[in-house]
Order: sequence, then structure tokens, then C-alpha cells
Amino acid sequence: MPSNAGTTRLVIVESPAKAKTISGYLGPGYVVEASFGHVRDLPRNAADVPAKYKGEPWARLGVDVDNGFHALYVVSPDRKQQISKLVKLAKEVDEIFLATDEDREGEAIAWHLVETLKPKVPVKRMVFHEITKPAIQAAVANPREIDRDLVDAQEARRILDRLYGYEVSPVLWKKVMPKLSAGRVQSVATRIVVERERQRMAFRTAEYWDILATLAVAKPGEGPRTFNATLVALNGDRIATGKDFEPTTGRVRAGAGVVHLDEGGARGLAARLADRPFTVTRVEEKPYRRRPYAPFITSTLQQEAARKLRFSSQQTMRTAQRLYENGYITYMRTDSVNLSETAIAAARRQIVELYGERSVPPEPRRYTGKVKNAQEAHEAIRPAGDNFRTPGEVAKELSAEEFKLYELIWRRTIASQMTDAVGSSVSVRIRAVSSAQEEADFGATGKTITDPGFLRAYVESSDDENAEAEDAERRLPTLVKDQPLTADELNAQGHHTQPPARYTEASLVKALEELGIGRPSTYASIMQTIQDRGYVVKRGQAMIPSFLAFAVIGLMERHYPRLIDYDFTASMENELDEIAGGDHAAVDFLTSFYFGSTNGAGDQAIAHAGGLKKLVTENLSEIDARSVNSIPLFTDDEGREVVVRVGRYGPYLQRALPGSVSGSASASASGEGEGEEGGSQGDRAPIPEGLAPDELTPEKVHELFLGGGGERKLGDDPSTGEPILLKSGRFGPYVASGERKSSLLRSQSPDSLTLEQALQLLRLPRLIGVAPDGTEVFANNGRYGPYVKRGDEFRSLDSEDKMFTVTLDEALALLAAPKTRQRRAAAPPLREMGNDPLTEKPLVIKDGRFGPYVTDGEVNASLRRGQTPEELTLEQASEMLAEKRAKGPAPKKKAAKKAAPAKKATAKKTTAAAKKTTAAAKKTTAAKKTPAKKAAPKKATSTPNE
Repeated sequence: MPSNAGTTRLVIVESPAKAKTISGYLGPGYVVEASFGHVRDLPRNAADVPAKYKGEPWARLGVDVDNGFHALYVVSPDRKQQISKLVKLAKEVDEIFLATDEDREGEAIAWHLVETLKPKVPVKRMVFHEITKPAIQAAVANPREIDRDLVDAQEARRILDRLYGYEVSPVLWKKVMPKLSAGRVQSVATRIVVERERQRMAFRTAEYWDILATLAVAKPGEGPRTFNATLVALNGDRIATGKDFEPTTGRVRAGAGVVHLDEGGARGLAARLADRPFTVTRVEEKPYRRRPYAPFITSTLQQEAARKLRFSSQQTMRTAQRLYENGYITYMRTDSVNLSETAIAAARRQIVELYGERSVPPEPRRYTGKVKNAQEAHEAIRPAGDNFRTPGEVAKELSAEEFKLYELIWRRTIASQMTDAVGSSVSVRIRAVSSAQEEADFGATGKTITDPGFLRAYVESSDDENAEAEDAERRLPTLVKDQPLTADELNAQGHHTQPPARYTEASLVKALEELGIGRPSTYASIMQTIQDRGYVVKRGQAMIPSFLAFAVIGLMERHYPRLIDYDFTASMENELDEIAGGDHAAVDFLTSFYFGSTNGAGDQAIAHAGGLKKLVTENLSEIDARSVNSIPLFTDDEGREVVVRVGRYGPYLQRALPGSVSGSASASASGEGEGEEGGSQGDRAPIPEGLAPDELTPEKVHELFLGGGGERKLGDDPSTGEPILLKSGRFGPYVASGERKSSLLRSQSPDSLTLEQALQLLRLPRLIGVAPDGTEVFANNGRYGPYVKRGDEFRSLDSEDKMFTVTLDEALALLAAPKTRQRRAAAPPLREMGNDPLTEKPLVIKDGRFGPYVTDGEVNASLRRGQTPEELTLEQASEMLAEKRAKGPAPKKKAAKKAAPAKKATAKKTTAAAKKTTAAAKKTTAAKKTPAKKAAPKKATSTPNE
């Protein structure tokens, strides 16, 4: 698209990929450059605060709460170079177009760019929901002003999250563990996962039985000859199913009025029904109709990608971002199910081409979203353009994961404009009278699809992996009332009730959406944050909360229940939406939340409590750290209370002695850090890594205390008669006998360790012999592996077995050889990523001693928890390295100054000094025995996650 003659325009987008695509659609006279996302933000730590503000009482927050919640914005250190480039370009052009994303975050980035660049030329805002040539040209031709209401809403959200995170997180540092974080949405998401795990821990399974009959028609007509039917009633009373049992007791619900069959009852009834006649008592046939699903919004795309493709939320959004920026799909952060008229027309044309005219309904389909405050002016996620490209047409242009996600979006969009799936469903009741005159009713259902309609293009998956697919048919024979049947087989079958399923990322996003918590732009980051913080770990697709999450949520529930209340959190989202719509003032909302003043804005319960500031500062001393870090499990058969303690080195089990106080609020309230050194009444056992909370059953706990990970006797030492015990300690498993201890070798497993191996370990260091000069030669295992030693000389052994077999001659020969520093050949990188967009240096991912890391050859950054070398994007890697560069090199530890050599003194002075030293030593010993007052906790240096 040509610009006006002689006019040069600067178009600023967020990412280089987006810039590259858009520049191809604009003619000469346009310069397209990326901002690399946000250019300014609140200071991350004290080092980011400009010198002139460092003395301000609000500097740690980055928000002047006493002056209209004025935010202190600083240019991100890793963006300064790019900002300088944009400032220079802004001086060389006649107009600037801000082409950031069309949501609140994009609007805020556009405003920050204006505030930072301070351009002297006209600035216009261009928006589009897809990156195609017509859309970009239309956006340039129809610019608008920056929407300050959207900017205010984004700024209010940012400040709100900063206040929440920076005021609540320090409470967790003091009462649970340093470097933890609280967040307005992440804490609620963690609570949802913890509550589900509590339900699983309290769950008690129940067994119930029924009978599966394989029935046959005497004269088969249309349909199969045999079909299955299940026992549903006995003598008019319904047979118990899983929903009839109390989940916490395993007993039938009071007043359920059902027959609870056990194994004997079911087998006996099946025997009494053998060879008895069966008769159809009822046949009900109804038409079946299923409407297609609405096109994807952000949350449903994440859910279906998780179910069908096993993508994480982050992986889905990263892949969708690439598809959007390269012009394949429309904008991927949306909560609207609308399709434009051109998109509907494109879908209907393609349906006719691929499936025929019968698959298109007479009128276009239009959908209404169920999400509160959905941005209905936006579009759903769909293929870009006025003519959709089929997956086959783009297959060679996309990576494997991009192709899978594009096909998913394409199929869902096409299906949304197709005809209904239609057919018929039938419900049948059959009765048989047993030899004991018991009336047994059996039920069967069938479904036949006569026209699959949209199901030819798309079938939605379910969170229940055992659920029947919607396009599945269950065909029954043609049956009529009073028709006789015979039973080919009667099998009693047992069932067990199941605890509620754990959340997956998909079902957790769905739960948050249904509660009105979070927005399309936040779901993926929430999923990642609660994993990065150690609150949730994934086992397959299931999300399992850690005991650390139990402690944090327990503290919040007891002392700040409103801050993790579902309705309260959703109401804040609604008020932010009202600010975006211009119906609410951001300052009023923030004032009510933080200070508690009520003027029609903010949450009344928080306001009446004095606001967030008062809530987290008053009564802090009343929070019993030991109590919140104790998660009660049960009381065992001997009356001992079993609890999980969250200690500084991880969770562990403690079993209190009968009659002692264990985890109650009346226990020692010595505060943080008590952990594993805290008051100890009873015995302890470590909790193996990877064990889920609901797996700590009484049987498992008993096993851990008796040796399944706690302590196990391997036998007795034949030379001393002392028992040899296998234990688990802070630094891993070890063996002990009397005063002797030795860690297991890297090649040894606690599960398979023998008494002979333990005896070998306890004999380390092994005396090999005496050298000709009279010095002893030893073999031992150290931090860097096995070695031999004579005096101060060390040489490495090439295997752990050599420690027990190396001879004196071999050891001496090894010690006589010159020291050689053997360098291993550098391992090839795990992945080559391309050039850093900021520095143009090639980035690679390598495997290091502490795990994978990304490097440009000069700066290294470890991958964060949950990140994998395969999933890390170039933009993420660039940002991680930029953050590392901004921090600068880690300060070197200062070596302790050596004391100057003492001058020779008289014997008298030496004696006096010795006496003083002895007295000082006594004082030190006494001080160790007397508990000192706990020092005020140091300010944590970590930044709380907001």
C-alpha cells in the first residue's frame, strides 16, 4: 500500500515476526519495527528504582499509594537499546502508527511507547484482528486514537497485582518460607487445586456390584442379534451406582432408597436368573440432535489442545502466537465467539466445496458467548483471510505443532457453520423373574446417527477419557414391547467409586473461566506461574499440589479468606472491565481495595476490614508459623497424630507421641525456620519426592516410618554386633552403624542395597597400605568421585568399584604419575535456536551440571522450572539473557582477611591470652545452650510474583 508522496511512516509492532509479516504488506515509505513487547514496567527490585526515588516510602512498591496511585515506570534494561533505535527512527519519519495487539495489554504498550518516545510527529493507533494484506491496509486507512479507558484498566490491573503480591508475599516469607509468592489470581488457582486434592485425601472408596447381561433376540431382524443390558432395579428398587455413596465415608447416602449389591448378592442373583425368560417391558425412541460447537475462544482452544494434542497452555499460546504473527489465524487472545460476515461466508463456501450443499444450513449460524463481559466486538479464533486455506494447503509451510493447532482451529471453525448431527436414541427396559421370584429389571440404550452433519469435520473431546465420543453409535436390535429374549451370558461385575479427578490445565482453565476469574491473556501465565513457584507439579496431564501449596493456602484461608474468595476475585475482574468501559474510576477502585475507604467502589468486605494494607500488617504476630506449616493427616491406631510438616528442606512426616501436642495452634509458635529443627515430640520420616498428598494413606505412612523411605535395618555388623541401618537424610540416603556413617554411591539404590555393600561403605576411607616412606595410602569417595590419597596428594579413580579393589602398587603408580587435567570433549548443544533478536548472537541450549541453560557464548541463563529445551522460544530465550545481562555479574565473595602474624610475646602475656580465650570459649558454649532471641527477619531479596 503506497503512502502519500514524500511521507515516511514508522509502524511499531510488538515482535520481530509480526514486523516481518506486516512489512511485506506495506509499500515503500513504511518502516516496520518491533518494540519487543512491553517497554516500561514497574521496577522489579530496588536496583531498578531511580536514585531520586530511592528514599521514598513507596519506592519498594513502585506505586505512590498516597498520591492517586501514581505508578513509577522504568524502561526495562533489556529494552533500552531498542528504545534508542525507536527514538532515532521517530525523528526521521513524518507519522507513527502504533500497531500493537488489540487488547488491553496492546493498548497499554502503545501508550507506554508514546510516553517513552515523546515523538514530535502525529501518532495514530491502528488495530486489526488478523495479519493479512487486506486487514493491514484497512487498519492503516482507518486509524484511531489510543483508548485511555483500556489503558486505565490495564494500569489498574497491574497496580492491583503489584499491591497484592508485594503486600501478601512477605507474610508468606515470614511464616512459611522465603521467596514464596502470592498473587490475586495465582493464589485462587492454587486454592482450587488444593481443594480438589483435599477431596481426594478425604475420599473413601466403596464397592458395589451389578449384573451385565448379554441378551439375544430369537428372530433377528434389522440390527445386531445380541446386545448388552445392565441390572438397574430389583423388586422395584433402584440398584446402587457410584453416585449413591458418600465420598468421605464410602457408605450409601442416607435416604437413597437403593439396593446395595455386594459380590455374593450379585453372583447369587445371576445364578438365580440363569435360564429364566427375559421380556421387553418398555421401548422409548426419541429423535437425537446435536448442534455444532461455537468457534474457539482462548480458553476453549487451550482446553481442546490439551485434550487432543496434549499441549500445555503455554505451548498452545506460543504456537498460536506464531500462527497469528505469520498470518495464518486471527488474534488468539479473545473471549468472543463471533465470526465476521466475511468469515462466515468463507466457511460456508468451503463447506460446500468439501462436504456438499446439504452440509450447509439455510441460514448462517451465530453464537452467543457465555463468558462474562466478553469483548463481543472482537472475533473468535479462526483461519485468517477471506478464503480459508485448508490444512493440506499450508502443511509444508508449518512446523509439526503449528500444523496440528492450525488444523484444530480450521476444523472447529468449519464445523461451527455446518448442519446439526441428527439421528435417534432408544431406551429399553427388560424384566426377568428369578427362581426365587425376584423381579430384576435391566436397561439398555442405543444411539443411531442418520446424518453426521458437523461431526464429519469435528468431534469435541472430553475431560473424562472414558467418556463415549459424540460420533459413536450404539446399535440395538429392533425391539418391541413384550418381545421375548434369552440371556446368552449373565456376569456379575464389581465396581469401585472413584475420587474426583485431578485438574488438568484444560479443566483448571475451564473452572477459572466459569468462576469469572482471569482473562484470555492471563490463563497460560497462571498455569505456568503456579508450577514455577512449586505450588503445583504435573504428572502426565494431572496437576498435583505440593504440601507447600497446602501450607500457603491454609494460611490464606485462616487469616486472609477474602483474598482468595472466588466471588471476590471475580468481582475485581468485573470492576476492571467497568474501568475499561469507562464506567468506573481506577483511583476509586484502588483506594477502596488498598485503604478501605468506601465510596461505591471496590469490595465492601475488604473495605470494612480496613483495606489490604491494614489486613496484612495487623495481627501478623498472631499467625502461628508452626500451625500453618502443619498439615494433619489422621490419628493412627495407637492414638498418635500424624502430620506433614513443611520444613526448610522439604516436607516430612511427624508422628506425635500419644498425649502430646503436635500440629495444633497451641504448639510452639517459634515462627519461621522452625521446620526440621523445631520442637520434636515423636518420630519423623521423610516423604519421598514425587509422592502425591492423597497417596499418604495410613498404610503408606506406616511403611515410611518402618523403612519404606525412613529407616530400614539391613543386618548387624559381624565385627561389632551393632545394627546397620539404611536411613534417608537431607543429602540423600546413607548407612549408619554406631558412630559411623557413609553416603550411598551414585551407582547404588536404597531399594537394592545389601548388607555386604553397606559394610563396604562403612569401611571407607579404606586403608590400602603403607608407602615406602611410611605414609598411609587410602581410597575414598568424595564430592568429585572416587580417589586415592597419600598425605596431601590425591588422584582420581576411574570407577567407584576401584575404591574396594585397588592395590597398593596400583595406588602408588597412580600417585607417582603427574597430575593431568583431563578435559572432556564438549557435548553438542541440545538445540540451536538462531540469532538473538537483540544482540544478533547465535543462541544455543546446552546441558549443564545444574540442568539445561541457554547461552550466547558470554551470558548463560538456566531454564526455569517447567521449561523444556524443546518448548523454549527464541523470544523467551532472548528475554532471559537480557534479564541476566541487566543484573550484571554476581558479586564475588570477599575472602576473609587473614589475621596478621602475632608478634612474639612473653610467656606471661601468652598465658594471659590463653586464659581470655578459654573464658571466651566458655561464654560461647553457654550462649549456644541458651536460646537467643530471634533476629528480625531479613528482607527477602526475591521479587514476589504478582
